[in-house]
Amino acid sequence: MRFRITVILAVVAVIAAVAFGARKLVKAVTTQPVVELPSTKVRRGRVTISVTARGELQGGNTEMIVVPPTGADSTAITSLREPGEMVEAGDVVVEFDTTLQEYNLREAEADLAEAEQMVIQAQATSNAGDEENRYALLQAQSDVTQAELDVRANKIQPALKARQNEIALDAARGRLRQAEQNLANKTANTSAGVAIQQANLGKAKVTAEMNRKIIEGMSVKAKTSGYVNIQPNTNVNFWYSGMTFQNLQLGDTVYAGMPVAQIPDMKNWEVSARIGELDRGHLAVGQNVSLTVVSLPGRTFAGRVKTVSGTTGSPWDRHFECRMTLDKPSSEMRPGMTSNMVVTAESLDGVLWIPSQALYESDGKAFVYLRTPRGFMPHDVTLLNRSESQAVVKGLNEDDVVAMSNPEQQTKPAGTQNGAMQALQK
Repeated sequence: MRFRITVILAVVAVIAAVAFGARKLVKAVTTQPVVELPSTKVRRGRVTISVTARGELQGGNTEMIVVPPTGADSTAITSLREPGEMVEAGDVVVEFDTTLQEYNLREAEADLAEAEQMVIQAQATSNAGDEENRYALLQAQSDVTQAELDVRANKIQPALKARQNEIALDAARGRLRQAEQNLANKTANTSAGVAIQQANLGKAKVTAEMNRKIIEGMSVKAKTSGYVNIQPNTNVNFWYSGMTFQNLQLGDTVYAGMPVAQIPDMKNWEVSARIGELDRGHLAVGQNVSLTVVSLPGRTFAGRVKTVSGTTGSPWDRHFECRMTLDKPSSEMRPGMTSNMVVTAESLDGVLWIPSQALYESDGKAFVYLRTPRGFMPHDVTLLNRSESQAVVKGLNEDDVVAMSNPEQQTKPAGTQNGAMQALQK
């Protein structure tokens, strides 16, 4: 009898448990949880329009050391300072292979020596020709003089002899004129020959001097004091988007105009930042900037906006570059250090504002989702100004409630099956 009662009680307990579970299941299926939409009130007060961005330190007057003209397509690095090594003005930073240039110099010097000998030979030939021409001229002048003396004696000479003397005088004068013309022509020709050889000599001198200058320029010296910042080696056969280049090192092949190293200006520093188009109208040259350097925690540096470039980029990523100068830089600064900047554009008092997250834009119009008796409904507003976190608007009242997310895209409740399973697990 006691066993039968125990069995009955067990069966009743099982039925009660099943009934309780079924009730929870039905309740989970039929009850839809209410999703609370995040919202905020419209506030009136002071709004500070500021622009924040992240950039990197750069020397304001950085000396860039590039591969000089070498007279060849490429050359190799034979000597290079260590990254971060301190140098003084006049110290050699990088040297390049001058084998080809030294060969060209020897060839140019040989051409120069040959040109010098050619000038000497042309000058000697010219001098010898001038002596020969002057002798011929003197001989012609002497013949004319003798013929003139013979003509003076014609009065006492027979008519035939007198006529012969006159003919001889005319012939001597003709030879004199010819000698004078020959002298002028030959002098001009020999002078031209000498001038040509002298021009070749000048060309050879220029070529030799140019090769000397090229060799001298292939040992590049620092113009300012500072430390050496080695540049990446971009002389590669292939590249891909996001590729990281290794720094230049000994033996690398480089080409003329390629940057090899830079010596940052330790006294003048700038920060270059890439800023979104939305903040373009908030920045102007001369505005004060507050900067912090990630590598120098706990320190704030003052600066000013130096330049604001034009907007570029794709339609979905419009941006512009802004450069800031630092008033009092630190000796611990190095190029490439990450810096955060804050520019306070203006402060507005007694204005209505909402979080920027609550403002929506479509087809050039601004609107919010305003709470009404029918729920959150779209409501047009006028955007007066905005910062990264706040939007100053017109068309709302203080303490109006606006949605912080789009009611039409709010998260839907979990599916019926998941709700039932959760209910059964409780």
